Amino acid sequence: MKLLAFLMQTGGHIAGWRHSRAADNALCDADYFRALGRTAEKGLFDGVFLADYLGYHPVRGASVFAGLETPKLDPLVVLATIAAETQHLGLIGTASTTYNHPYDLARRFASLDHMSRGRAGWNIVTSTMENEAHNYGFDSHLAHGDRYARAEEFVAVARKLWDSWQEGAVVADKASGRYTDPSRISAVDHEGANFRVAGPLTVPRPPQGHPVLVQAGASATGQRFAAATAEVIFTSHPTIETAKAFRSAMHAQLAGFGRTPDGLKIMPAVTPVIGRTLAEAEDLKRELDDLIPAEIAISKLEGLLGNIDLSQADPNGPLPPLPETALAGQNSTRDRVLELAEREGLPVRELARRVAAGRTGHTIVGTAEDVAGTLIEWEKQGAADGFVISAPFLPGGLEDFVDHVVPILQDRGHFRKEYEGTTMRENLGLTVPANAFDLDPGLRSRPEIW
Repeated sequence: MKLLAFLMQTGGHIAGWRHSRAADNALCDADYFRALGRTAEKGLFDGVFLADYLGYHPVRGASVFAGLETPKLDPLVVLATIAAETQHLGLIGTASTTYNHPYDLARRFASLDHMSRGRAGWNIVTSTMENEAHNYGFDSHLAHGDRYARAEEFVAVARKLWDSWQEGAVVADKASGRYTDPSRISAVDHEGANFRVAGPLTVPRPPQGHPVLVQAGASATGQRFAAATAEVIFTSHPTIETAKAFRSAMHAQLAGFGRTPDGLKIMPAVTPVIGRTLAEAEDLKRELDDLIPAEIAISKLEGLLGNIDLSQADPNGPLPPLPETALAGQNSTRDRVLELAEREGLPVRELARRVAAGRTGHTIVGTAEDVAGTLIEWEKQGAADGFVISAPFLPGGLEDFVDHVVPILQDRGHFRKEYEGTTMRENLGLTVPANAFDLDPGLRSRPEIW
């Protein structure tokens, strides 16, 4: 199986930062991220994964905001720091297609791929928060469909830019004085609904051809975009049944884009709460959940349901009917929360506690043997190609997984004992994409810069 380490702040549990084994005030500390990278590489993980936002989720009041671990550095800067401390570990950073430009982002990811010798990955997001729009000078966020239309064009332009230097473009011949072969460098001449980009890129083609493309959209539009574009899907499922159904549905969509399942790794997020015994693990889970203030749990639930107001709801009663505005449009996370509330008949207080405690998907509570056994069963049942491990607190939770779960997976023949290659593509079993300008030389056009 494939494994990514989700470096979610100092813990995947919303109150993980408060645990005694979580790092103290570490989110601006290079040593913290370097150490996490070394731990993940010790565990032979395929890569680390950094989430990102360009603003803040709305919360109800300063006291709620004060209880959240909110700092977020630029993921590519953090990943470059980790790259210097590792040799094989993949480096996946989140970047928005709504609030970036293809040329800039293609250049930054190509640079990271070169500096890490082929280990960069891009988690493609379209952004979801109004505050992000306000930070970039817009009155409101783009509509869901418009964001994905922009994303499709954005990725197409980035691919052209990465391909704008063909094989043999760099000569670097001191004797002849020729550094490049201009006939192997192409303009991209893109003019679309959202972007006009001349090209070529100022960076030669990345070592991996293109950085590995990751996607996490769960709506119908997001799934279609992933089927057309993604090489890794970061997903979230409460049960093995929903994970199997999602993976089957994604495989069915691939054929429509001329793709096969071996080119897409589907990796659900898992939070392992590990103890020496089941009772110890359950005590740890209870300890973490008790660290969540009730107002933060309610605020989290409000956000997941479309930023509704639950201040007048009976916390011990059922979830009240949602307003039409909260039910409009595609929102897979909202739909999963509503399904959970209906399926288990949870009162508002308990529903809020449940969604806040399990923010990244499936939580496994048990011994290292229990955790390994569950991962193996999901893989064997066809629910996953691998997993995004979101330790409840960092660095301690990741250290527990590496020291105790990874050896069991290796002993049972479900995880590598050494890296297969030096690039993330090699380790994930993904091919290097062909250069579009090599496939069709007729696409090449001479840049206007000479």
